[in-house]
Amino acid sequence: ELLQALRNYGVDLIQMANSSIVNGGYSGLVTTLSNIRGEGIEPIGVFSSTEEFRKAKGYTICEVGDIKIALVAFTKGMGGRGLPEGSEDCVNLLYTDYATTYREIDKEGITSVLQAAANEDPDITIALLHWGSEYHEDISETQEDIRDLMLAEGVDAIIGTHSHLVQKI
Repeated sequence: ELLQALRNYGVDLIQMANSSIVNGGYSGLVTTLSNIRGEGIEPIGVFSSTEEFRKAKGYTICEVGDIKIALVAFTKGMGGRGLPEGSEDCVNLLYTDYATTYREIDKEGITSVLQAAANEDPDITIALLHWGSEYHEDISETQEDIRDLMLAEGVDAIIGTHSHLVQKI
């Protein structure tokens, strides 16, 4: 009912790359994506398989009127858990050490997705990031580095979530 209500109110896309996406394991992730798509809503940043990731190249394109928008979504991690074996490409990740310390930025993975999106020649690129430390309003050095990388790779706007507090702009 919630998904149907969202769709009825005009929600077309949902940022799904977040720290809880694998709480139900790989089968929960696949079921969630199927249910979302079944309501005509496109999940962003999460894929049901490596094949689906490769086909989507990690981004979503939508058009609003004459404006072509590239949307990318990433998460800092999965709440201390790793991705199930064989599903490593199912979630766009900001860090290679996403299950531990969040210190090693996945520059190659981020850049690959952003360059693929840029090849679509969008009018605007928006990054939806599940990042930052819970209940802290401080912006980390790695968040600043990720911001700089994204801006250098053509991102026009970053919308961040996760900290459970409003952080600085």
